[in-house]
Amino acid sequence: MRGAGGTEGGVGRFLLGLVMFVGGGYLFLRSIQVTTDFGFGYGLYRFGWGSVTTGMILIPFIFGVGLIFYKSNNLLGWFLAGGSLVAMVFGILMSLRLHIMAMSAYELLSILVLTFGGLGLFLSSLRDFSRSDAS
Repeated sequence: MRGAGGTEGGVGRFLLGLVMFVGGGYLFLRSIQVTTDFGFGYGLYRFGWGSVTTGMILIPFIFGVGLIFYKSNNLLGWFLAGGSLVAMVFGILMSLRLHIMAMSAYELLSILVLTFGGLGLFLSSLRDFSRSDAS
């Protein structure tokens, strides 16, 4: 019978490694706090003379949407609307701040052992155990 990854590896190692990896990743992601400063007066992109705020990015978006509704195959309208949306998404992502919440050394070590131990078990289950390791 073929095991994990089509090899003769252990299915038990595969499942245990996967559960450990997912559990460690879940605990790690639960310990991260995400905040943002995004607002319509927030300086999104800075230049030497000033900054472009998130509210200013809506201006070309509004013109683009107006041009699209006026004539749907207007490339300038699609460029303005699409470019503004991309700029807003990047602006939101760039304004995010990630903070790891305070945790004890035991909690951190548990997270690391679960995550990387599970990854090691998961990857080792994909090896073919029928061959000898002496090469």
